[in-house]
Amino acid sequence: MRDKTQANSAGPGDRLIRAGAVVFFIGAVATLVTVIPLFLGAKPFPTYMYLLSMLMGVGFLVAGAGVLQSAAAGRRQAREASAR
Repeated sequence: MRDKTQANSAGPGDRLIRAGAVVFFIGAVATLVTVIPLFLGAKPFPTYMYLLSMLMGVGFLVAGAGVLQSAAAGRRQAREASAR
């Protein structure tokens, strides 16, 4: 039986995964920018830059939630298909 969804349509959790990847990338860049002055012996950045580095963890959690949501939808779909 063929699935009725389009190949380019977003499934459950896809938006969360994409958003998590973007937030993770922003946090990774902030981490690199924050750590570089420590290696060069320059004056460290203010505290808010270190807080921006925490976005890596937040992005990872958001993307993980999207993966879990996608897996749950896949299980639900498989359960419905086997019940028929």
